[in-house]
Amino acid sequence: MGKLFGTDGIRGVVNAGLDADLAYKVGLAAAQVLTKEGNHKPLVAIGKDTRISSDLLEGALIAGLCSAGADVLHLGVIPTPAVAWITVDNNADAGIVISASHNPFEHNGIKIFNGQGFKLSDALEGEIEDIILSGKEVPLKTHGDIGRVIYADQKEREDYIDHLASTVTSDLGGMRILVDCANGASSATAARLFDRFPELHTDVINADPDGVNINNGCGSTHLDKLCTMVKAGGYDLGLAFDGDADRCLACDEMGNEIDGDQIMAVCGQDLMSRGELPGNAVVATVMSNLGLHVFCREHGMQLLCTDVGDRNVLEKMEECGYVLGGEQSGHMIFRRYATTGDGQLTALQLLALLHASGKKASELVADCKRYPQLLVNVAVADKAKKAEIMANADLKAAIAQQEARLAGDGRILVRPSGTEALIRVMVEAKDEETAKSCAHELANLIKTL
Repeated sequence: MGKLFGTDGIRGVVNAGLDADLAYKVGLAAAQVLTKEGNHKPLVAIGKDTRISSDLLEGALIAGLCSAGADVLHLGVIPTPAVAWITVDNNADAGIVISASHNPFEHNGIKIFNGQGFKLSDALEGEIEDIILSGKEVPLKTHGDIGRVIYADQKEREDYIDHLASTVTSDLGGMRILVDCANGASSATAARLFDRFPELHTDVINADPDGVNINNGCGSTHLDKLCTMVKAGGYDLGLAFDGDADRCLACDEMGNEIDGDQIMAVCGQDLMSRGELPGNAVVATVMSNLGLHVFCREHGMQLLCTDVGDRNVLEKMEECGYVLGGEQSGHMIFRRYATTGDGQLTALQLLALLHASGKKASELVADCKRYPQLLVNVAVADKAKKAEIMANADLKAAIAQQEARLAGDGRILVRPSGTEALIRVMVEAKDEETAKSCAHELANLIKTL
């Protein structure tokens, strides 16, 4: 077995790489590592998304945690950022989320937060991996030292929703929005959240999870239906979450997508105008569109780019004291209110800004233009093959050749996925045809390798 943790926890197809045995061992190891310096009985909050396999993994994780002497706060189906917030609010030692975010239903994952609501450091993940992969025994508790399960009532969920609602002062009155819950975790919270704003007219779709329809043609990775419905229904804005609701994308009144870069651009500009953007800086990733770079330059904002992953974005924000960061895919971190990306929080910030501006959504984001960008995913056999291909001299030469072809009017990024057996090829160019040609030529080469 290779390295367990990727860029966003442990991921895999359930019972084909990620199974109950591994989840049990993760529970044992996490309880030992996360609470080794404490002298009290640890408390670990656990939440999950709506996948059919989430119950299976949850039961195994709880068995491992309780066997190692940890109490478990059972939250049920709830967004990932809610687990992080509730962990801190309840003074828990750690929080665990069972979710594979935007991936198809057959995938699942295990994501761990520390007691401060941040994703685990590489060092702590390494300690957990070492216990599991080396086969080290974790002492099992007996008698009264065995952990127990505390089933949360609605208070924790309502407290989290209250927290989100408190981050805006507007009543959002007079607007009509359409919200896509991706048949995921926000199905349990979104309607309740937007009900806090009775003057806001909200319709909700894809909030009927059945275990296998999460992210299936809906949510932030499949915006087409939402965009069509927003335009046809005369809505002011469409909002789409992913399976665990840590992402949010939007579409304007004309049915055009509003991506994470554009959300970050207008929110950053608003914060700067109010003197609430330290360093006049926002943090993005290398995947951010050139349009965001141009917007920041033209509006006097500093843009810092990290490697892909909201963990990397947050690390840079914490290092420099910045308050806004995110990814084009819709992970937005509003650091004054959250320790991780939160789709519903992002939705409220965008809605409040739109309401205050008096503009249409298309007008609000018009200054942050999106350069033609094409992303092609190439499936590979496994992690070892990803590394072999990335080191290939022919691929490096082909990338250099395509970069010369763009002549400074675009960029190319070829990188291995941190969560799937894929190599991602991203090309930006002045026109769509050039981007498409460059991307497919590189993707076809990767397939031959």
